[in-house]
Amino acid sequence: MRIDIITILPELMRSPFEASIMKRAIEKGLVEVHFHNLRDYTKNKQKSVDDYQFGGGAGMVMMVQPIDDCITFLKSQRHYDEVIYMTPDGETLNQKMANTMSMYENIIILCGHYKGVDQRVRDHFITKEISIGDYVLSGGEIGAIVLCDALIRLIPGVLSDETSALTDSFQDNLLSPPIYTRPADYKGWKVPEVLTSGHFAKIEKWREDMAYEHTKNRRPDLLDNE
Repeated sequence: MRIDIITILPELMRSPFEASIMKRAIEKGLVEVHFHNLRDYTKNKQKSVDDYQFGGGAGMVMMVQPIDDCITFLKSQRHYDEVIYMTPDGETLNQKMANTMSMYENIIILCGHYKGVDQRVRDHFITKEISIGDYVLSGGEIGAIVLCDALIRLIPGVLSDETSALTDSFQDNLLSPPIYTRPADYKGWKVPEVLTSGHFAKIEKWREDMAYEHTKNRRPDLLDNE
């Protein structure tokens, strides 16, 4: 997978990709992540990428021209499965969406700033709009990092145990069951006996039952989506 991220703050983006799972995925050659500074594409002598809104109102708006030039250049190099805009009014990111998008070959992620982007960008370039929640951040960069992490960890070969991602919360619309590790008895707090029984069929049944109960108690809305 190749991910091209368009941002006015590339320095903010780099650190998360230089550690842990995303770093290992890049080092293994399973994913490429490229940052594109939008200011490199503006024709404005001051390198600004925003301007006042027509009709008045508070907040600056990201201009069409630099975004057009950047996306047009990238699309001249290769085909992209999606051109994504991170925005609070987009479709809320979920596990099903991440599963689908993890199979893409190339994506562009545009990080908004200020009051947002000129609507013509959304009308003519963006193919998918994504939100990470019902709140507003200072820019789309953090949302883009969240999206990348959600996708990259699902790419085959990224995790050392490829079945791990399949048992994460929200797979099959269920939260994960409780998990335990050694010691089996700590201060009298004991691990459920079934988990130390060695009876794998019973263990699997226990996990399925607990995942359902956990979901019913904490996120019953997920069961409504089944």
